[in-house]
Order: sequence, then C-alpha cells, then structure tokens
Amino acid sequence: QVQVVESGGGLVQPGGSLSLSCAASGRIVSIYAMGWYRQAPGKQRELVARITGTGSTNYADSVKGRFTISRDAAKNTVYLQMNSLKPEDTAVYYCNADLQVTARFTYWGQGTQVTISS
Repeated sequence: QVQVVESGGGLVQPGGSLSLSCAASGRIVSIYAMGWYRQAPGKQRELVARITGTGSTNYADSVKGRFTISRDAAKNTVYLQMNSLKPEDTAVYYCNADLQVTARFTYWGQGTQVTISS
C-alpha cells in the first residue's frame, strides 16, 4: 500500500512565501517523478512543478522564477518553495507521484489549500 501525504499550505498575504512538502511511503521500488498540481475554483487542474527521479525539473510558465521544487530522494519527499505569491496562486495544491510499485502507478495526495489574500 502506498500513501502520498502533503503538508504545508495556508493563508498568506500577496508577496509572501509558503512551503509545501509531500512524502510518499509504502512498497515503492522507484520514483519516476513527483510533482505538484493545483486547481482553482472553476478551473482545470494544472501542473505547477515536477521533478523526475534523476532530478530534472519543469515548471508552469506562471510560476517560473518564483517557485522552486526540490527533493530528498532518501525520504521519497518533494518540496515546493513558493515565493512572491500572488492572489492568482490561490488554489488547492495536489501532490502527484509517478511510482514503480508492482507496476507503474500514479498516486495523488489529498490536496492542501493555499490562499493568497490581504
């Protein structure tokens, strides 16, 4: 059984910073990639940032230069440092894990709310 558990999030003023973390646990053979998606009310879920098992990263254009994804491979954990936050960053943020277990599976966390408001 695999679990993907997020932590972090909350309410911050525009221009502020927040950090999210996501840990995958269970019978994981290897990690293809882990990443963060977000979904704002009335909008589709979109990729925010992703990091592969080899450390390659990609970001949504809207967060480049403001957000940084990193990982601790030994802990099967990824982090998202979010700086210079804007009201349009407000969304539920979901962790996504592309894992090799008994086969290749994709897992989602439960989501964490990020609200940017003064």
